[in-house]
Amino acid sequence: MLTTALIFLIETAAGLFTAALLLRFLLQWARAAQRNPVSDFFNALTNWAVRPARRIIPGLWGLDLATLVLAWLTQVVQLFLVLTLQGYQFASGQAIAAIVLLGGLMVIRLLLYIVIVIVIVQAVLSWVNPYSPIAPLLNTVTRPLLRPFQRRIPPLANVDLSPLFVIIACQLLLMLPVAYLTSVLTGMLLAR
Repeated sequence: MLTTALIFLIETAAGLFTAALLLRFLLQWARAAQRNPVSDFFNALTNWAVRPARRIIPGLWGLDLATLVLAWLTQVVQLFLVLTLQGYQFASGQAIAAIVLLGGLMVIRLLLYIVIVIVIVQAVLSWVNPYSPIAPLLNTVTRPLLRPFQRRIPPLANVDLSPLFVIIACQLLLMLPVAYLTSVLTGMLLAR
């Protein structure tokens, strides 16, 4: 009972911190304005870890790799702690490699879910309240994701269908490569 509660707390804390890091990364990747309440919130929430990590992990092509590496490390530590609490013994290098790779897949999965939510919120907000204060920020983040589909798919009766195709693409990525690799790595990990 206590172990289950502890696992829940670890998964919740690690998941929320990873989501905050990934949202910070997305805002920086999309070149969102740095002086907005959302960016300020995620920067303040994660600065204690990102700033020291930037001294060790350099950026690449304008991408903040320190934030991504921290998100990955958070997921690896979460997996290690949860499996340790469940009584798993790490006897082989194969198990550690599976945890490291599984942590990366968990980051990719969470990133895809975040993209889906942001695209849905942006699409609904564009219909309901296009002049909302958060609309420009959401447009900035979703524009690079929607643009390839907008070039190839014309609006249908003045309705932009590109958000639907981004969501379908994310779902396909979640269903095919991410789910398959997750099951393979989980099988490797649990095969003692």
